[in-house]
Amino acid sequence: MAKNITPRANDYSRWYNDVIAQAQLAEHAPVKGCMVIRPNGYAIWECIQQTLDRMFKETGHVNAYFPMFIPESFIKKEAQHVEGFSPELAVVTHAGGSKLEEPLVVRPTSETIIWHTYRNWIQSYRDLPLLINQWANVVRWELRTRLFLRTTEFLWQEGHTAHATALEAHEETIRMLNVYATFAEEYMAMPVLMGPKTDSEKFAGAVRTYSIEAMMQDRRALQAGTSHDLGQNFAKAFDVTFQDAEGKREHVWATSWGVSTRLVGALIMCHSDDDGLVLPPRLAPIQCVIVPIWMKDEQKAEMTAVAEAIRVELSGAASVKVDARDQYKPGWKFAEWELRGVPIRIEVGPRDLAAGQVTLVRRDTKVKETVPREAVRERVPKLLEEIQSALFERARSFREANSHRLDDYELFKSQVDEPGGFYWLPWCGSSACEARVKEDTKATIRCLPFDAPEEKGSCIVCGGASERRAVWAKAY
Repeated sequence: MAKNITPRANDYSRWYNDVIAQAQLAEHAPVKGCMVIRPNGYAIWECIQQTLDRMFKETGHVNAYFPMFIPESFIKKEAQHVEGFSPELAVVTHAGGSKLEEPLVVRPTSETIIWHTYRNWIQSYRDLPLLINQWANVVRWELRTRLFLRTTEFLWQEGHTAHATALEAHEETIRMLNVYATFAEEYMAMPVLMGPKTDSEKFAGAVRTYSIEAMMQDRRALQAGTSHDLGQNFAKAFDVTFQDAEGKREHVWATSWGVSTRLVGALIMCHSDDDGLVLPPRLAPIQCVIVPIWMKDEQKAEMTAVAEAIRVELSGAASVKVDARDQYKPGWKFAEWELRGVPIRIEVGPRDLAAGQVTLVRRDTKVKETVPREAVRERVPKLLEEIQSALFERARSFREANSHRLDDYELFKSQVDEPGGFYWLPWCGSSACEARVKEDTKATIRCLPFDAPEEKGSCIVCGGASERRAVWAKAY
């Protein structure tokens, strides 16, 4: 257990904050609910951003940027939208030393300003589909905040697309949900459930919201990404129409989808341990750190030269850093890089050099192995993939071990806090039953998983007919 990190078993919330602090990922800003993302934390976000940006572009999307200040009247144009976001809005009433003629809302999301703009961009079916993504910051005035997971200001991406038909918009909504799921599982090593949210949990202004849901190590759920089918709601609110191939004017069909710096919090809570951060290799800013070890000053140059030679050999196969600082002992360096979650540590010392080998240490299991010096270039990339797969399998096994199928409401209420987890419960589809569970337990329906089979039964709340099970959990 690392010094200054509370064990998870003692206080999971404090452990999470300790890992962020000790790994120097972020800290609280002077404004309540805001955060300063430190270089270590921002480097992880850059890895997330770069990977997703490539995936978006591979599906035909391009990046643009829209203003962060939105006229208040825009927010009010879509009824469900304004109702859903009003409690979270930050509003600017004065600027330049005088009162504004119309208050400006600091961007909580960009549907309104974007659809105002799209009205000028879309005239004909030939202008469609319009596939735009934006990387930006947003502000939502949260009352209860937690670094990365829920902050007043956060970084994110938001895709906003326009289509000629409802079918095309629906296909786009599901396509981007699948992009998020692929990213979560193949890069974050975090298994997710996919499916629609209930009407009470959907995005304000959407026809249907879909999400990916992951289980953290405290058995709570985390909504890791959402994709929204907006129908024609925003197109009608902003009168965005196009002329179809037959010459008729129709309102455009829309989608929006997004993930945020919340994913950094997900990485921490899904994989890390009592010694600090554990990062999946595909999102680790530094995948391998080489620590040269010397007992005498005259050995430093030789050991450092070997370390640098290995770094050069691994160029293109892994992101590598050599830690040849002489003001710290090797043991201190080991603990420091473990704290920061670097997947592999390579130790090079006089004995290793004499034996023609190096020592590789995995961050996830702490297991050591010695490999011949000439085999490092081949072994390190394979070991990185082994770690990536092992983290995913460990997380999936944990989720499966903490997923429960219950048909008894009283039993569910007795278990939802301890042991907790994902509860697959029969549900009649009634918002009243959904609300009762939330009131009784604070658990919510995370999604209606696509892969949940049809299963006739009785609603766990009212006893009415149920066609399939929903997944309930307490969530962040």
